[in-house]
Amino acid sequence: MLPISFEFYPPKTDEQREQLTRTVRKLKAHSPQFVSVTFGAGGSTLSYTPETVRDLRQTHKLDGVPHLSCMGGTREEIRELLNLYRALGCNRLVALRGDLPSGMARMGDLRYAADLVTFIREEHGDHFRIEVGCYPEMHPQADDALVDLRHFKAKMDAGADSAISQYFYNADAYFRFVDDVRRLGVVAPIIPGIMPISNFTQLKRFSEACGAEIPRWISKRMAAYGDDADSIREFAADLVAAMCQRLLAGGVPELHFYTLNLSRPTEAVLSRLR
Repeated sequence: MLPISFEFYPPKTDEQREQLTRTVRKLKAHSPQFVSVTFGAGGSTLSYTPETVRDLRQTHKLDGVPHLSCMGGTREEIRELLNLYRALGCNRLVALRGDLPSGMARMGDLRYAADLVTFIREEHGDHFRIEVGCYPEMHPQADDALVDLRHFKAKMDAGADSAISQYFYNADAYFRFVDDVRRLGVVAPIIPGIMPISNFTQLKRFSEACGAEIPRWISKRMAAYGDDADSIREFAADLVAAMCQRLLAGGVPELHFYTLNLSRPTEAVLSRLR
């Protein structure tokens, strides 16, 4: 069976909770290796993430994996979260630097993801499998691509077990990134992050913020379909599935889907892969 995992964001309203429950019930049929839950820096989802992880683990019997960000948090706050997640039975984490929310002046006790990985290892040894992030098309705040690669290697050297990439629509960017980090001595698995396309206008906005490139030909094809929603959905699913096929043919360890708490776009891709 194809190894896959899913990312969800923690719901904040009853309507969002119902939406996530419907999505989880549909996607759990695909037997994910784990399901991760995002974390807002500075406490914006401080309680929502643990609640969602608990629900995924206890109600849905899935391996709920919390994201943990160091941005805006103190060592003691991070320590409390780590102890909570361990008590919930978690043995896997996604450790990220995170982004400083607008209006927040404080960086937090730990500045970089490498510092967070080091702190987790100091506090809990090898209890947690630690995933970190990586950017095949370069982190949007990096000075240059070589500096970005060195920052990634620092996270791995600090004790990370594997990495999940930012989404992309150019498989060559992923394969080049893997080749580059292998030359630096990183042997850990690099899991490609996959973003099924549900709302192209929203996707363009996301992509501009996170530095993910949408190839011009994709934008032009989407524009050509105009208001033909059915054709857009079919094209989007075919496009992402074809990229996944190429990644799988290239030997990727698994696929990690950014679901945006929706089931249909991810299922459309998976149906083509299976």
